[in-house]
Amino acid sequence: MEPDSCRPDDETLEDPLQPVLPAVQVDVMVDDPAWRRILPRAEVLARRAVAAALAGSGAEGLVTVLLADDRALKRLNGEHRGKEKPTNVLSFPAGAPGHLGDIALALGVVRREAEAGGKALPAHFAHLVAHGALHLIGHDHLAAGEARRMERAEARAMHRLRLPNPWRHAA
Repeated sequence: MEPDSCRPDDETLEDPLQPVLPAVQVDVMVDDPAWRRILPRAEVLARRAVAAALAGSGAEGLVTVLLADDRALKRLNGEHRGKEKPTNVLSFPAGAPGHLGDIALALGVVRREAEAGGKALPAHFAHLVAHGALHLIGHDHLAAGEARRMERAEARAMHRLRLPNPWRHAA
């Protein structure tokens, strides 16, 4: 059972951030139906996490979020990054007018990471979606300064969602 403080309630899931980003549309595709069983409001939370991450950025366009299984992310990771293993989240910036890009998440990896880190699954999922959305607008974490800026942006997004800062207890 996850703590109430880590679970977005129904009121928070109603998408109060939508008016903040009228120029961003989020389409969620559920490729693995297990997402709906394990995280029943994943589609709503994904839309809210993208909105929270992009709030104030001036970003405009479509973001597609793919909720897939580990096998699909392993294939995408191999094709696009040369890494033959599943990963939690992948981002594909579009660079085309009207399309910000695509984000893909692997259910098994996301779930295992949440359990291993003692994090509520909805909070970890929202963090990874926000992370992916930030990559779409140019954030990165290769250098220390970039990583710190991205972490601060992720923490702001989580605050907007009323979820725990994922970096608060990070070493």
